Amino acid sequence: MTGVSSSYKSIAFVSNSAWSVYNFRLDVIKAMLSQGYKVIVLAPDDEFSSLLRQVGCTFEAIQFNNKSENPLKDLGFYFRLRKLYRKLKPDFIFHFVAKPNIYGSLAAGTNDIPSVSVITGLGYAFAKKNWLYWVVSTLYRTALKRTKEVWFLNNEDARIFIDEKIVNIEKVKVLPGEGVNTNHFAPQSRATVASNAPFTFLLSSRLLKSKGIALYADAARILKKKNYDARFELIGFFEKHHPDSITQDDLNRWEKEGLVHYMGYARDVRFHLEKADCFVFPSFYNEGVPRSLMEAASMELPIITTLNRGCKEVVVNHSTGYLCKSNDPFDLADKMERMLNLSEEDRRRMGRNGRELVIKKFDVNLVVQEYLQTLSGHMMD
Repeated sequence: MTGVSSSYKSIAFVSNSAWSVYNFRLDVIKAMLSQGYKVIVLAPDDEFSSLLRQVGCTFEAIQFNNKSENPLKDLGFYFRLRKLYRKLKPDFIFHFVAKPNIYGSLAAGTNDIPSVSVITGLGYAFAKKNWLYWVVSTLYRTALKRTKEVWFLNNEDARIFIDEKIVNIEKVKVLPGEGVNTNHFAPQSRATVASNAPFTFLLSSRLLKSKGIALYADAARILKKKNYDARFELIGFFEKHHPDSITQDDLNRWEKEGLVHYMGYARDVRFHLEKADCFVFPSFYNEGVPRSLMEAASMELPIITTLNRGCKEVVVNHSTGYLCKSNDPFDLADKMERMLNLSEEDRRRMGRNGRELVIKKFDVNLVVQEYLQTLSGHMMD
């Protein structure tokens, strides 16, 4: 792409937090800015809003209840977006996560603004076919008629939407996750570790039960009873108002048992990844493709994760790590025990294989090109 059409310069990103836009889409935004686009971010205000402004984005704070399950209450979000789109006049919009995808797509359609919906994961609404599933799928079915394309991060999510006739297959595109900057997350020479130092497992995640945090503690308990000298580190932040959140009491109990070492929240996880021997992510959440898995693999860490969709895409079983059963602490502990018993050279080989896989399939430059080609291709006709 050599330039920007004079009539097609303003691009909006609409999401549920400035944090997610900054952490997951920064490389895409920088590429757009370098091509001469103006980038507007619409999201609830948080500590990352100023960082987006520093990069060169225009930031517009918008509030909505991300946890509400009442579509009538969410109509206010639709009207606010419709008014903002009319005021800001973006030439193209990318929507992320459920409510922006639904209400943002409707608001964009009302204002005749072309848009793409990026389905970053199906979440709780698609965990089982209940009233919430029916409501959300109906809303999606209506909203996605107003989009130019619908992007998914794994094939299974796309298949569900197609099979349930939520979206027309002609609109579907599957991205390689949201990508990872393999230059930023590059392997470092591991510092010499004392021979008596414990083997270190690391889990980095939002502190939700469905991310497998409690399973991680249970697996640690199983391995401790077998007298393995291992350290089980945990990094992440609480979501206090989330119904699925791990509590401080949970963490205190696990730490008192000597199971988990909570390291707090880390804005830059590379320091912790460098010191770990294996990355563990036992999620049974409806993931897209977890960024934490791509980051760990990019830094040549062997991985243990579940057969859950979105997770299994990042691991070649027995080559870059191990896949375990979902929501099964005993199988998780078994795979962690296998990792403990591998030679250091075998673990390093797994790590190297993992980085090769990430560079081939998940490098952020692949994702950046999808965005730029979308803007310079048929959507600019």
